[in-house]
Amino acid sequence: MPVQPPDPSAITKVAESYGLGLTDTDVAFFTPLVHGLFQSWDVVERLHAEVEPAVPERAWTRPEAADNPLGAWYVTCEVIGSGEGPLAGRTVAVKDNTAVAGVPMMNGSPIVEGFVPRRDATIVSRMLDAGATIAGKAVCENLSSSGGSHTSHTGPVRNPWDLARSSGGSSSGSTALVASGAVDFATGTDQAGSIRMPASFSGIVGHKPTHGLVPYTGALSIEQTIDHVGPLTRTVADAALMLGVIAGRDGHDPRQPANLVVDDYVGALARSADGLRVGVVAEGFGHPNSETAVDDTVRAAVETLRESGLTVEDVSIPWHVHGRMLWDVITIEGATAQMVDANGYGLNWQGLYDPEFMEFYGNKWREDGSRFSETIKLVLLSGRYSLDRYRGKHYAMARNLTSHLQAAYDEALSRFDVLVMPTTPIQASVIPADDAPREEMIARAFEMVNNTTPTNVSGHPACSVPAGMANGLPTGMMIIGKRFDDATVLRVAHTFEQAVGGFPAPAGVMVGGVASS
Repeated sequence: MPVQPPDPSAITKVAESYGLGLTDTDVAFFTPLVHGLFQSWDVVERLHAEVEPAVPERAWTRPEAADNPLGAWYVTCEVIGSGEGPLAGRTVAVKDNTAVAGVPMMNGSPIVEGFVPRRDATIVSRMLDAGATIAGKAVCENLSSSGGSHTSHTGPVRNPWDLARSSGGSSSGSTALVASGAVDFATGTDQAGSIRMPASFSGIVGHKPTHGLVPYTGALSIEQTIDHVGPLTRTVADAALMLGVIAGRDGHDPRQPANLVVDDYVGALARSADGLRVGVVAEGFGHPNSETAVDDTVRAAVETLRESGLTVEDVSIPWHVHGRMLWDVITIEGATAQMVDANGYGLNWQGLYDPEFMEFYGNKWREDGSRFSETIKLVLLSGRYSLDRYRGKHYAMARNLTSHLQAAYDEALSRFDVLVMPTTPIQASVIPADDAPREEMIARAFEMVNNTTPTNVSGHPACSVPAGMANGLPTGMMIIGKRFDDATVLRVAHTFEQAVGGFPAPAGVMVGGVASS
């Protein structure tokens, strides 16, 4: 349909918003000029319609509660891939902020509900080409903005180890489905730890790749400089397998360097980790909310690495503590400007856009901002005030300080092959009641992010593996490596997994065709 050009009253409103000081005579002068320009908008819309693919017809179902005991599925489907390749015969749940064409995408929010993408995300196309079957869309937190599993519009996602507890977020459904054995693999996205934190809470492997290693194309962004997408699996070998499929340039994501080289991640696991150097980061332990059982379990896991032939020493990285503060500023101001004000994508982006999503979501949130979650309300109140008062000065400062954070990790990694610490300072917390006070809802969303957020800012690869059990619940150990050396991170993770004889599963879950107990 032709673009509706502005009438004189609309032009007057724009002029007033910029303080242009236009008189009625001025507005009358500019109106036909503006209308003339909008002929180009009409041409662009027509050309876009000619080249864009039609939305494919793919069957999907919203599961009944009886078939969705963890609340982890948004919709189920069966999108069958090539049938050949490294993922042949394997099932995948796709986090519901990532596009599967023809299948609804909600991103945990009533504001997005009803949107159906027309393109597969790059990682979805790659998994289908590698033989995988997409089994459905996994519930995620509201606009993927919570580390708990209680903010999705569809309701809480429950931890298969303890149904009263959080599965972690924001890749909450993805993690619960893998941990419970419902699927072989799942995808997650990670802007604050949203792959690694739920992996820690739910006892599986979650790998956040180096920033730019895996194309983010087709996943809904929070802030472009901290966006990551990666695998959630039961074993390190499966994480390496999946990473090898989804990594590499796609030509649509400028986050990716031009000289990007994809390693043989599966092959790397066959190489001995004997003699690799492990730095145990002092600042990753002993946070004000750290649970003693978590710190002790991770330190015991580090001793297992020592016994497996790796060299282990303590290391101090004071900038690790500052990383959370940089993340606060970058995420709060960046998400306000990009995820909300600029309708999810922003402008000046030299990657692939989803124009239909931008219009759908941009209109929806402006209809009723009260539908934003409590966590997003907190972000907007802080971010819009700061941007209006200080004009982005602190965002610019935080981005400039990122090089110092990167350098601090790089200096430590010049002496060690990997760094380790607890993934989360706490174990899975109890899901708040529906009528819980607002302060509890917000606290449960952000209480676990201290160790994970710094590497979202710095871009280093980081993998969470189950360190062990404490209080009947799993807890994670995070392994951090040099940028684009994801292979070494996975080698160390695999060495630990082999040393402990594999990772446990919740009672009754099917692992390798055998029910665990």
